[in-house]
Amino acid sequence: MKRALSVILILFGILMTANGLKAQELQCNVRVTSNKVEGSDKTIYQNLQTAINEFINNTKFTDINIKTAERIECSMLVDVKSREGDYFSAEINLALRRPVYKSNYNTPLFNYIDRKFFFEYTDGQALDFNPNTYITNITSTLGFYVYLFLGMEFDSFSPNGGDPFFAIAETIANAAPQEAGTENGWNSTGRQNRYAIISEINNQTYQPLRQFMYDYHRRGLDVMAEHPEQGREAILEALAQLQGVYERNSMCYFLQLLIESKRDEIIQIFSQGEQKIRVEASNIMKRIDPSQSSRYDAMLQNPGY
Repeated sequence: MKRALSVILILFGILMTANGLKAQELQCNVRVTSNKVEGSDKTIYQNLQTAINEFINNTKFTDINIKTAERIECSMLVDVKSREGDYFSAEINLALRRPVYKSNYNTPLFNYIDRKFFFEYTDGQALDFNPNTYITNITSTLGFYVYLFLGMEFDSFSPNGGDPFFAIAETIANAAPQEAGTENGWNSTGRQNRYAIISEINNQTYQPLRQFMYDYHRRGLDVMAEHPEQGREAILEALAQLQGVYERNSMCYFLQLLIESKRDEIIQIFSQGEQKIRVEASNIMKRIDPSQSSRYDAMLQNPGY
């Protein structure tokens, strides 16, 4: 299947940094908007968009030989909220997608809005990056999400296949400055930020969330084109892994993000199929996502077959 060989190549290691080399890992749709910023000069935002686009799509982040047609599909929308000179306050709307075997469907792996993207940028500046060293907040943040995307993508094809990428994402987070009394997205005391996400991903307590990524996608979605009920059963088993983590810590941030990213898809999957499996899925989801209980009840009203 698509990218199957590339998953195997992870065993040969990754290149820590290669700024300036041609990249083939990501096919990222990058946009920068500034509708909320006063002023008529939009050139700097257009140049910022170009710089981010070139950084994400033209930097080689690994030594894996990924063909152009196999590049990981994602998007980054940087919405600038305010600007004072060279200092910007923005949000990043992030979306990562993965193709499903023998279908034209792309499943969402990760949808997230990072509301704490603060950075300094001078028009025309080079976006230098080294995962081991904090250079600028803009490249550390963007690089962090690149490796997060790579880790989640590879986890969905191979059990714990994202290990090396998540390790680099954590290195980036650890190298970033800790600002006492402020929330800049990196603080180890923060509950809902980049540091919290990668800490939970690499925490063995939450390892079932990593296994969920593989079981849900590889054993579940990827077989549904030919064996829909087998796929639903595998996805149901994967949902039970989410419930196990929820019982340990209902406030696990990465668990919450997975639920939010997959909620609509889960409802669609279990609006069809055998009633018994659909009821079990509904009960699990109502337990771990109680604010959306009415939606999980409603999916059972569909006649199924």
